[in-house]
Amino acid sequence: MRRVAQHIATILLTVVLGGLLGATLVRFAPGFGVDEEELDARRSAASIEALRQSNRTESNVLSFYAHYLGGMAHGDLGFSRTLNRPVSELVSDRMPETLKSVGLGLILGWILGLAFAIPVAMSRSWALDLTAGILTGVLLCLPAAVLALLFLLSRAPARLVIALIIFPKVFRYSRNLLVRTAGLPHVLTARAKGLGGLRVFLWHVLPNAGPQLLALAGVSVSLAFAAAIPVEALCDLPGIGQLAWKAALGRDLFLLLNLTMIVTVVTLIANSSADLLARRSAA
Repeated sequence: MRRVAQHIATILLTVVLGGLLGATLVRFAPGFGVDEEELDARRSAASIEALRQSNRTESNVLSFYAHYLGGMAHGDLGFSRTLNRPVSELVSDRMPETLKSVGLGLILGWILGLAFAIPVAMSRSWALDLTAGILTGVLLCLPAAVLALLFLLSRAPARLVIALIIFPKVFRYSRNLLVRTAGLPHVLTARAKGLGGLRVFLWHVLPNAGPQLLALAGVSVSLAFAAAIPVEALCDLPGIGQLAWKAALGRDLFLLLNLTMIVTVVTLIANSSADLLARRSAA
């Protein structure tokens, strides 16, 4: 319980400090406070001044952030001035699409990663190891935006991009971990006694590698969310990533701050859950 309390305190502190830092960075970004509607030649001087006055309410970072935290405590996440809708409605509409993309990408990425890593580690075939290493090396060299553009041009399912980003990282880590675990003395002894490869893997290799794989699972969630932003923006998927891109273009402080909070909270919860599960498994 004490460790759980420490994780909760860490999450709360990180959210508060991360949100303040995000608001500060947006506040001092070039062009902050300039509304595109000011460029409309049909607007009068009084109308333009009214727009500027409405934007000045966000100019002081500390007062804005204090107002934001107060509203969040009452369930109010603010109003998006670029999309002209409450932030809570935008997030509730877009989040299911992103969760679907991230969930599918994680499942497929882990299946591919382990499907390559387990045979390489257990068979120790240099040809299979070389082939998998070249494939994952190529994928690691390609940024998420480049993969998204390639899938967009080929009209392939865009959600598979996240799986191809997760796959090489899962494979590299799992392969090294399983090879190291398969070389432990008790595993070599089990092999020498004539136990089958599947039994050795399930009873001797996997229990030792399990806690580290759980830790990797938590990290992969944050990697998937980070990859979803350029993928959804470039492939026009109506998720959080596309919403973040529109908020950044419009310098929508309320929307950007909430999206930063959401991604931060999801990442911290995933990492903390994986850490607690790994410690429990190791114990």
